[in-house]
Amino acid sequence: MGRVYLDWNATAPLRPEARAAMMAACDIIGNPSSIHGEGRAARAVVEAARREVAALAGAEPRNVTFTSGGTEANLLALAPGHQLDGAQTAWLLHSAIEHPSVRAGGRFPSESVAEVPVEVDGRVDLSALDRRLAARAESGGRPLVSIMLANNETGVIQPVQEAARIVHGWGGILHVDAIQAAGKIPCDIDALGADLMTLSGHKLGGPKGVGAVIVRHQGLHLADPLFKGGGQERGARAGTENVTGIAGFGAAAAAAAAARGDEAARLAALRDRLEAGLKAIAPDVVIFGASAERLPNTTCFAVPDVRAEIALIALDLDGIAVSSGSACSSGKVAASHVLDAMRIERALARCAIRVSLGFSTTGQEVHSLLEAWNKLARALLKRTHGIAA
Repeated sequence: MGRVYLDWNATAPLRPEARAAMMAACDIIGNPSSIHGEGRAARAVVEAARREVAALAGAEPRNVTFTSGGTEANLLALAPGHQLDGAQTAWLLHSAIEHPSVRAGGRFPSESVAEVPVEVDGRVDLSALDRRLAARAESGGRPLVSIMLANNETGVIQPVQEAARIVHGWGGILHVDAIQAAGKIPCDIDALGADLMTLSGHKLGGPKGVGAVIVRHQGLHLADPLFKGGGQERGARAGTENVTGIAGFGAAAAAAAAARGDEAARLAALRDRLEAGLKAIAPDVVIFGASAERLPNTTCFAVPDVRAEIALIALDLDGIAVSSGSACSSGKVAASHVLDAMRIERALARCAIRVSLGFSTTGQEVHSLLEAWNKLARALLKRTHGIAA
């Protein structure tokens, strides 16, 4: 058996539908901004993909702006000066478990950024959100609040609809980073009450290097674009569109949406089988966020005294790819800000392993991980206590 890839939250393998769409797009030579036949053919590919991405989020295609990926999408979304009903965004609140591209504060000055804590189960503290909005309201200006739909490390799904009611009650604008959730659970922008949503192609089986910002209604006007020059993307993002990447993104979005229900149930069953197997091997295993609703494909666990860097190396040598958390940390095994926000003891947090599954994950691959973990556990037991493995 070849290598087992169980790090889908870092990046998903390319879906066959995305690969086919990209290969077809490679044969289209026109610039999407050109008015001749070749240009119109390229434009048709971009607009078809725009409709597919919009459908995944329950949005209007005209409200989708393509970017180079999720980080750029978040940076475009998180800016002072967004206008709605004559008022502009002036300060940013984000939850303590957001992706680093959100926790960096976007284009807000640092003094205009504040954090909202989460509960011990990994869900944003809605009471704290309300209190912080109330406290900051005295300073004036419209708040922009950023809350992810599902956490990339623990898989914990956030109470976005409830948060939207609180945010809108204070006259704020809600940005939802749906990058990890899209294609795994419903992410309808209207149903969630989000005003802005961001997506990334490679998290749902599209290519790396393409993402999107989605606006719920045209009454919300974004601040100055990051890239200025031509009028591409309706003036929101200058530069010739990445036709090949956008085509793959659209095809992946359509495929993920079509398979989501059946795929979610299958992956949840595999995840539950994995967690049951881990408990049988190591009864003291801790599953982070287990008391909250989670993405069906994600488990983040720790066995006390089994350090993540040791486990990652041992599993990799056994041909199994997992991670210790977010992939956006320069390849380092570091303490997780997510687990820290959940008030997990640092010693246990340093043992955290994230396993994430996807559309081609099989039961045999889960079994291979359990076998490798059992081998690792027995080796550590022998080393620690001199017990024969």
